[in-house]
Amino acid sequence: MSEATPQRRAAALAYDAEERRARGAPRVVAKGAGFVADEIIERARAAGVPIHASRELVDLLVQVDLDRQIPPALYVAVAEVLAWVYRLEGRAAAHNEGR
Repeated sequence: MSEATPQRRAAALAYDAEERRARGAPRVVAKGAGFVADEIIERARAAGVPIHASRELVDLLVQVDLDRQIPPALYVAVAEVLAWVYRLEGRAAAHNEGR
């Protein structure tokens, strides 16, 4: 890769029901660049996990240690992504009910 072409980076978050009950924040469960980023994205696609592209957010998430909760400074940005995911899931559920 040349300096003009930045290496692809990715981060994956987990946020489950137990964490919500405990008032925990989403955790960074995978992160990486290049081949690792491609693998994270491919596994997400294969599992049907929505993928949101935000270079700025990824730049911040890859600084968080693995299996650590996101810092409070990222709550609003991640909440916006989670809201986007919930809207996508709601549309998919409504589409499937209409079949």
